[in-house]
Amino acid sequence: MEIKQKIAVLVDGMRNKIVERRRDFHQHPETGWTEFRTAAFVAETLSVLGYDVKTGTDAVKESAMMGVPTAEILKAAQERALTEGAVRGWVEKMTGGRTGIVAVMRFSDTGPMVGLRFDMDANDVSECHEATHRPYKDGFSSEHANAMHACGHDGHTAVGLAVAEILAELKDELHGSVKLIFQPAEEGVRGARAMVENGDVDDVDYMLGAHLGFKMQKTGRIACNVTGFLATSKYDAYFTGVPAHAGAAPEKGRNALLAAACAALNLHAISRHSAGASRINVGRLDAGSGRNVIGDKALLRLETRGATSKINVYMEEEALRILKAAALMYDVEVDIKKTGGAAGGSNSPELAQYLQDEAESLGIFDEVIGTCDFGASEDFSYFMERVQQNGGEAAYMMIGAGLAAGHHDSHFDFDEEALLYAARILTVSAVGLLVGKR
Repeated sequence: MEIKQKIAVLVDGMRNKIVERRRDFHQHPETGWTEFRTAAFVAETLSVLGYDVKTGTDAVKESAMMGVPTAEILKAAQERALTEGAVRGWVEKMTGGRTGIVAVMRFSDTGPMVGLRFDMDANDVSECHEATHRPYKDGFSSEHANAMHACGHDGHTAVGLAVAEILAELKDELHGSVKLIFQPAEEGVRGARAMVENGDVDDVDYMLGAHLGFKMQKTGRIACNVTGFLATSKYDAYFTGVPAHAGAAPEKGRNALLAAACAALNLHAISRHSAGASRINVGRLDAGSGRNVIGDKALLRLETRGATSKINVYMEEEALRILKAAALMYDVEVDIKKTGGAAGGSNSPELAQYLQDEAESLGIFDEVIGTCDFGASEDFSYFMERVQQNGGEAAYMMIGAGLAAGHHDSHFDFDEEALLYAARILTVSAVGLLVGKR
């Protein structure tokens, strides 16, 4: 039997398993850096399949982690994972939120290293409890407060395990090696950098990533040449001044509220860049304590974006300058913390064309789209950027999925038939690279 036919048979035979796993992950969502149960299940499954599995400090560089929850939140998430059946040994290796997984299987000494990335985290969203919402109606809606798979990463993880199982089944026919990256904290673009800076993809020749839905909101469609990943940086700025009575002693105060307000206005006045799209947004400003008190505390949450990493660096440097200048103007302190970020980038053209050819050859897609502008940020771009810098190729696909509601919406759900399309195209694409089609 031809290898593509074998893959089709194997995917069809795994239909129920893929859906069941997706629904299990959906029912037990874990937000960024707290994916202990999900990651432990992934690690145990891959280990049983024969992969060399690394996690914890072997997979994640602690100093590069961004937007990590408090120690109390991490500990509670670990304990919850254990009560929900996670293997203790794996969970303990992930202490501190280092929930990334790197799994390698070597097929031969000759051949490329093919990498695939799958994200695991959920959103900070409370899932709706309405009779028309399928996860609620069918009994697999979120059991965790303010956590929901409202973006499809539950499906990505389930597909990743299916790809892993099929590659292990076909190992005697493959050359080179495969490296599977199961990434935490994609939401808020917080997780990829810590894995990239750990060197996890430094030996990868071809890097593949994918997302269900987004701009392909119809099952049976696929976009293989995704361009226009916007680079981005996320910051929290904490302004601290001195409180004072606004009527009796205003001169004794140091106004953090006004410093933050000044910063917010001037951040939006940053000159845009002539080389491409540039963005700035102050999404939230919390300040002050009372009507008659000089505001001594303020928290400003902002983000920058750029069509390229270079443009985003310009926006980022200007933003940091303005934050510090506003604090200096009002004689207050400012503590600036980077909470997320992603690189800019686009698919490697040759690899994108290969993916398009593979998608067309399968004959399962109603429409294979050429170039599609991403127009947002996704921290797969860190993996893409590193692999391309090292002379390799990287590409990202958007795989069509009918949606019940938009991404990050409490009513989000997707057509589970899309899981089979994703498993087919990702496995076929990886296998083609591993048997030397390119």
